[in-house]
Amino acid sequence: MSNRSWFFASEGKQQGPYPEVQLREFVTRGTVTAETLVWSEGMADWQKAGDIPGFLSGVSGPPAVPLSGVPPATGSTTSGQSLSADFSIWVLLGRALLFSIGIMLVIPAPWAATGFYRWFIEHLRVPRRPGLGFTGKPGDIWYVFVIQGLCSYAGFSDTWYPVLIVIALQAFLSWMTVRWIVANISSEGRQLPFNFTGSPSAYVGWYLLLYISAITIIGWAWVVTAWLRWICRHIDGSRRDIVFEASGWQVLWRTVVFCLIAAFIIPIPWALGWYTRWYVTQFALVERATQVDTASPAFAD
Repeated sequence: MSNRSWFFASEGKQQGPYPEVQLREFVTRGTVTAETLVWSEGMADWQKAGDIPGFLSGVSGPPAVPLSGVPPATGSTTSGQSLSADFSIWVLLGRALLFSIGIMLVIPAPWAATGFYRWFIEHLRVPRRPGLGFTGKPGDIWYVFVIQGLCSYAGFSDTWYPVLIVIALQAFLSWMTVRWIVANISSEGRQLPFNFTGSPSAYVGWYLLLYISAITIIGWAWVVTAWLRWICRHIDGSRRDIVFEASGWQVLWRTVVFCLIAAFIIPIPWALGWYTRWYVTQFALVERATQVDTASPAFAD
């Protein structure tokens, strides 16, 4: 073994990437055994850990219960590799509340928003992208978050004209936020060459369509699905395509269940964690067939 990233299969699902040191901890705990399938860059295919010379040497200790709290990736190695999220439901709830309160108080909005995005991105687990981070600063687009905070009070207006203006403005500010987030993603401290190429006019159009689709009661779920796929298609800078795999029905019923559970207040942390993790796993990375063989067990960026 060398200082490189490793993947292993657990309960039919891919886990990783993990550095060698952490993988040896899994071996010591019994999470990875001689029968566990593993893969690392340079290997032609998945192999049992016990079949790799030196893989288990120097590792001793009793087997332990497999680690809990390590979210599995749901993608297959031949089609796409799904993202996952590793966070406590209580920390997620606290961060979401801080974000909401910060926006409503307007002045701390840039710090609240930047802190939330940094925390969330750092807790994403992306296949073959270890150490994901966020380099954005509160001062980068501070005015965007301040205006968003002010827009949150538009609903208190007695007339509908300001509300319509605010909806369009919020759509444009949302486009600026997405572009800023994508451009500030890093991996192991290295800035990634990602950028969002979707036009502001098209983005605003999707945003307005989402509002209009609300009158159909359920149609908004298909708009959300199509919109997220459009966003994914306009993220450049990776040799893998980013895709959103959920269907409109999946978005609809999970959102309805989340809202029903959240109505009871007490289960909100669990409902929020379940809903957020599911959304994250619906984003996957798929190797472009024109660049490398898609039968490879993992994909390089």
